Amino acid sequence: MAEQQEITTSTVEENDIIDKARGFWAKFSKPVIYIGGAIILFAGGWLAYKNLVKLPNEEKAAEQIFPAEGLFDKMTQAGFNKDSIATVLNGGNGITGVLKVASTYGSTAAGNRAEFIAGACYLHSKDFNNAVKHLKEFSTKSEQPQSAAYRMLGDAYSELKKNDDALTYYKKAIDVADKKDESTRFLSLSRAALFCDATGKTKEAIDYYQQIKDEITPAFLRDNRIDFQVDKYLARLGVTK
Repeated sequence: MAEQQEITTSTVEENDIIDKARGFWAKFSKPVIYIGGAIILFAGGWLAYKNLVKLPNEEKAAEQIFPAEGLFDKMTQAGFNKDSIATVLNGGNGITGVLKVASTYGSTAAGNRAEFIAGACYLHSKDFNNAVKHLKEFSTKSEQPQSAAYRMLGDAYSELKKNDDALTYYKKAIDVADKKDESTRFLSLSRAALFCDATGKTKEAIDYYQQIKDEITPAFLRDNRIDFQVDKYLARLGVTK
């Protein structure tokens, strides 16, 4: 992150702390997008199938978005790259871009999925304003993709240095995450905990770290190869019990 020539010591320290939070997003962005993306593709596809006969626009929209969804799904597993992101967003090589699907079929399930995909792609492109724009257009009753969208909104706002907005969306991600779903709970709680820790909200950070300790089993962390030593985070903040 480029810094201005004349900058106070406190601002430098704040930026260093924010960078630590960004580092966490970089480490966990792939599972965040994959979990949210895979689930929304399944849920959205089912809704599109259900309505094919009654709603012709759903059929058209589903046909239009299908190739872009396939490419997006590949990126969630293999990694995001500039060329593929551009194709998913804007189309090309026989693929209709999700931006066109969203603008043409915005009222359909596929149009809704297009907003999610566009937001995720913009986030990975570091176009945070457009990430916010499209993710805020996305809405679903399915808790996992909705929680993923809220987490990504928190990430985008944190990069824009809108810390209050970032924390608001991290909290929303937690609120919609079922306690029985360890994956979604961990991704949401850890995001909020580390963000609060990084931005000096010590009390909130301790609360979220404690929730992780209480709700997330060591087996889950081990099985998913996640090195998240919550006791060390708590000890650093003065909590040793």
